[in-house]
Amino acid sequence: DEAREQLKTPTTTVQFDLAPVAIFWYGSSDYAVTGQERLKELVDVGALAPTHGWSHAYVDDVAYPQVVKVFREDDMLNMWMVSVETGLSMNQALLAAVDQGLGVGLSAFNTEAAKEVLKVPDDLIPMWVMFVGYPSEDPKAGGQRPRRPLSANNFRGQWGIPFEEDPKVTERLEAEGMIQEPAGIGPERKAEIRALADRFGLVL
Repeated sequence: DEAREQLKTPTTTVQFDLAPVAIFWYGSSDYAVTGQERLKELVDVGALAPTHGWSHAYVDDVAYPQVVKVFREDDMLNMWMVSVETGLSMNQALLAAVDQGLGVGLSAFNTEAAKEVLKVPDDLIPMWVMFVGYPSEDPKAGGQRPRRPLSANNFRGQWGIPFEEDPKVTERLEAEGMIQEPAGIGPERKAEIRALADRFGLVL
């Protein structure tokens, strides 16, 4: 209980009390950028195929010195790669958990406390904690959180040219459950939250 309290942050509190599993994600600069020998292994098994120009010589003369080595030696690029690689891993874990009917969520954690409690090496970079458990309500409860319009985040051809929404595509996505009812703050949701609070002994 004491360790759990230390791991909390102002934005991550009761999750630590309710979730039966907490998975702490860290990035490693040693593994974020594939090494020279690892690239050759990928060539050998056909993951990097000769049809796309790959060979041991290409790794030695082009791919490693011109791309991979640059990432390894630039701290900012390396950190970016660590974040991307770890984020992709977390994304796959989230999808796999949901596919099994579990409830999941990512949140912040007290990294200094976690380092002490979990005995994490100095060279690992803290990312997120993933809470895993069984959902306490229907996945559609509360609705889908508000989203910015498609055209605000996506561009077509070049930056600044909005990727406009196609009403027919949107209609199909809604029919298939890919776009859900938007979140509301009406009395129904307030009642759902109160029921959850009563169930778990939380204070509103």
